[in-house]
Amino acid sequence: MPVSVEDLDRAIRAAFPVSHLEIEDQSSGCGSSYAIFLVSEVFEGKNTLARHRLINQALKQEISQLHAFSQKSFTPAQYATYLAKSG
Repeated sequence: MPVSVEDLDRAIRAAFPVSHLEIEDQSSGCGSSYAIFLVSEVFEGKNTLARHRLINQALKQEISQLHAFSQKSFTPAQYATYLAKSG
């Protein structure tokens, strides 16, 4: 059974305190390729690799059913800076 945006949303929100979350189905609706953009305070003090490992562990079951999965993770402060620069 393909993974849906709702499945990922539910799993992410159950695992992390979410400040901001974007989930993009990059597979034209078939549920095999997703990109996520996650902002959470849990990432404070962690480097990119540690953040990705946390996300991969939390979404282990969902990711195993996907062809492709990409992620960007920010702390709330980093996200504010990102918004200011892109704004």
